[in-house]
This record gives sequence, C-alpha cells and structure tokens, in this order.
Amino acid sequence: MRTVLIVEDDDGIAEALEQALTVHGYATCIAGTGAAALEQLDDAALVLLDLGLPDLAGHEVCRRIRERSCVPVIALSGRADELDRVMALHMGADDFVAKPFGRYELMARIQAVFRRTGDCPRHHAAADANEPETGPDPDPVGEHEPEHPAGAILRAGPLSLDRRTRKVYLDGAEVRITRKEFELLAMLLEEPGTVMERQDIMARVWDENWFGSTRTLDVHVGSLRGKLGSNDWIEAARGVGYRLTVPQPGAS
Repeated sequence: MRTVLIVEDDDGIAEALEQALTVHGYATCIAGTGAAALEQLDDAALVLLDLGLPDLAGHEVCRRIRERSCVPVIALSGRADELDRVMALHMGADDFVAKPFGRYELMARIQAVFRRTGDCPRHHAAADANEPETGPDPDPVGEHEPEHPAGAILRAGPLSLDRRTRKVYLDGAEVRITRKEFELLAMLLEEPGTVMERQDIMARVWDENWFGSTRTLDVHVGSLRGKLGSNDWIEAARGVGYRLTVPQPGAS
C-alpha cells in the first residue's frame, strides 16, 4: 500500500485529506510543519505539500525534498496565481492544485503523477541510508565507466546524463538538478542540435494535458542554463522551441 505524506498545518484539512486518501486505498501520515515533513519523508510514496506552513516556506520545503529524493510532490495552495505555480514547479513539485479542490480531482491528479513518475531508485536508496544521497563521484567519460544499456547514457561534449542513476555530469563533476530539469535535459540530449518544439517538450516532460502556463518551460530552461554555467548550452529557437548545443571554449 502506498503511503501519502500530508504536509498541512490545518488539522481540519489534514483530517479530511486523510479520510479521502484512506477511502481510496492509500496509507497516510501527517506532518504539520516543514521540519516534521522532512523527518517523515523516507517512508512516503508521494507528498501532498501545503505551501503555507508555519515554520518553513512551502517552496523551501519542496526544494529540500528534491535535494534528497525523487518522491513525487503535489503542491497545494490557496493562492493560485501563475508566480506561485511556477515557483512550486521550479522548486521541484510535480503538480500544483489550487484550494479549494474536489476530492475526485485530487485523486485523479495523484494517480496521474504516479503514472508519470513510477518508482525512483534514488528515493529508495536515500531512504535506506536515511540521509541525502551523495554517492561516489564516478568518472562518466573515463575508461573505467561501467557497462550500460544502449541509450542509458547521453552525451554532448563534456556533458553526460545517466538515465539509470538519474545523474548529470559536466567535465566529470556532478550537476545537481531537479526531476523536471533532468527530463528536459534528457530530451534535448537525445538529439543535440535539433530544435525540440515547445508543445512536444511540455507534453513529454510535464503532461499532454498540462493545464498551466508554458512559462514554466522557460523558467526551467533558465535554471538549467545557470546550473550548467552557460546560456549557450540551451539555445532558443524563437517561437518554436529549444535546442541543445555545445558551447565553444571560452563561451559564457
């Protein structure tokens, strides 16, 4: 039975969510603060995260969750403006639901997130260790690289992405990125130099039934550029989409 961690400081809402989830066959645990949520994270298969918490901002809790785990996160908020949605998704949330919401819509979104995300080896490995996964710093481009199935490792110049471990390396150093950033980068790395259309990226990385603004794609591209250290890694094709390019030496 999958366990859903409910992060909600309003006891009434938390109890209502717990009852609804139980009826639909989920186990639950409740955390009233961000700190408590981080302590209970390892047993969760999915997190329902209210963004208005008393101790930590919900966006910060989401960021800390994503640093240590791939567990799916659905952000809940009484504020539904575009900036709140974009920030939550930028910090690693897999979906955003505005309050008030219907029980059946929430259950459908939970099921949709589970379909998209599946099981995450990184989350379970981190849970076993009871601490954020760091792991060794392998040589992704060296001669001692282990065997991988075809397509498991994607490369462009000094950039490599390992689909099995869900890790990214640039010049041999690991680059920490979020789940959505990983999926976006993987799609671009499949065909370096080829323009990927915005609608195709949104359908694959987010969902073909994505209900929010496509502005979130631009936010994720900007974040990836910063983490890769150069805007030249991801080039915009105005009005069409994005392509991955290898910067020339000295480019910034």
